[in-house]
Order: sequence, then structure tokens, then C-alpha cells
Amino acid sequence: MYGFRIVDKLQKMDEDIQRKELKYHTKRVLVSKEFTFDAAHHLHCYEGKCKNLHGHTYKVIFGISGFVDDRGLMMDFGDIKEIWKNEIEIHLDHRYLNETLPPMNTTAENIVVWIYEKMQEVLAKEENKEQFHGARVEFVRLFETPASYAEARREWMEE
Repeated sequence: MYGFRIVDKLQKMDEDIQRKELKYHTKRVLVSKEFTFDAAHHLHCYEGKCKNLHGHTYKVIFGISGFVDDRGLMMDFGDIKEIWKNEIEIHLDHRYLNETLPPMNTTAENIVVWIYEKMQEVLAKEENKEQFHGARVEFVRLFETPASYAEARREWMEE
């Protein structure tokens, strides 16, 4: 059985561990973060309940890959959150999607592509390339309900 233990001494940089030891490897890695937002929409050219105005609590999951820096970090989770909040969520949360998104039928399939493109656009900006260490969007998954989602993947988007 494992017992609780108080650490005797916290490691100190350049004393107990050297800076060159922080970077563990040079392989591409993926980090993932998820968010939720609430929005209303309706579908065009659709016969069914969804042609009427209705809402969802959507869940978005990002998979972003890149290379680690000298600390062993590829991209801080806080940076993903900042991009989400400032560049993407402002167009989605508590919005009428038919009004705030570019002209489209607001299906999960179309919305997930728009979200993918917005995130990739931010990561590809010249001023972000060094900070995010070759980061690229590998996938975005958009859940419209807990059991139903649409997904955009890098290999499909680059075809």
C-alpha cells in the first residue's frame, strides 16, 4: 500500500537538474483540450425537427501536434484556451450560429470545418510559428449531443 509522503527537498534548476535534461525527446507529440459552448441554430434544406430554431450544448475537442521546446513543452494548455476564447468561442457561445458564422448550413459537419480552419489559421501565423514549435491541428471533434459528433482531420483538410 502506498502512503502519503512529503517531499524532503524540491528539485532546483541548475543544481539538482540541468537545463539540457529538460527536453526529453525530439518526436512530434499531440496535446488535446476540450471546451463547451451553448448555441442556437436551424438547418436549411432539411425536413425534420432541426429545421426549427433549437439549441445545443456543444463540446469541442482539439488535437494539436508539434515539437517540444527546451523545457519539454509543445504548447501550453493555457495558450490553447486563449486562442479558443479570443478567436473562436466569441463567434459561437450563446450565439445564433446562422447569423454569426459565414454563410453556411450550420450542420455539425460544416461548423467543425470552420472551427478547424480558425484554429489552424492562428497556429500558422508567422508570429506564432516559433512560440508553438511547428504546431498544427491534427483533428477537431465537435459533439452536437453527447453521442453524436462530426470530425475534421488534418489529412482530410489538406487533400
